[in-house]
Amino acid sequence: MTEAPHPKLDELIAVMERLRAPGGCAWDRAQTHETLVQYLVEETYELIDAIESGDRDELVEELGDVLYQVLFHSDIAAEEGRFTLEDVAAHMTAKMVGRHPHVFGDATADTPDEVMVRWEQLKQAEKPARTSVLDGIPRGMPALALASKVIGRAGKVGVTVEAQPDPSHAGTEEQLGRQLLALVARSSAAGLDAERALRSAIRALGDEIREAETAAPSPS
Repeated sequence: MTEAPHPKLDELIAVMERLRAPGGCAWDRAQTHETLVQYLVEETYELIDAIESGDRDELVEELGDVLYQVLFHSDIAAEEGRFTLEDVAAHMTAKMVGRHPHVFGDATADTPDEVMVRWEQLKQAEKPARTSVLDGIPRGMPALALASKVIGRAGKVGVTVEAQPDPSHAGTEEQLGRQLLALVARSSAAGLDAERALRSAIRALGDEIREAETAAPSPS
C-alpha cells in the first residue's frame, strides 16, 4: 500500500481531532476562534524570534506551533459546520495559482518587482469592494510595521511623508535600531508613549490619504 505523501501531517491532524472529540481534552473542546487569538499572536511572535535567532530546532518547533493553530481553527469551524481544513487548503491553492499567472498561465513577470505589480493588480481585481488603498491593512499590526505599510500605500495616491534630514543618518539596520531605541528612551524620559504617538501619527496620515482619494477624479 502506498504511504500517504505527508504521513506526519496526517498524524498531527488525527491528534487534533482526537483531542477535540467527545471524551478528549476538556480544554481543547472549550476553545473558540476568539479565545485562541492570544495564542496565535504569541506563537507568531515566538516564530519570529526563532527565525531571527537562526536556531533550526526552535524554528521547527515554532513553525509547528503556528501550524497547529491553523489546524485548531479549522477543526473548530468544521465542528460548527462552517468549513473544513480541506476548504482552507483549496482556497489557498486557488489563490496562489490565480496570483501567479506567470507560473501557471501564459503571463510574463521576470523580476520580483514585476511579480509584485501583477500581484497588486490581481488582488485589486479580486477585491472590488475595497475603495481605499488602506483597506485590508490590519490595524492591530505593531506600530512600526503599520507605519511602514501605510507609508507605502500613501505613495499610491500621491501622499508623501517627508523624511527630515538627519546628520546622524542610519546607514545600516544596526545603526537605525540604536537610533530608534534612543528615541524610545528619550520619549520615556519625557513621559511620552512612543507607541501611542506613532499610532496617532498613522491615523492622521490615514485621514490625509482618504482625503486625497476623495479629491482624486473618478476614472473615466
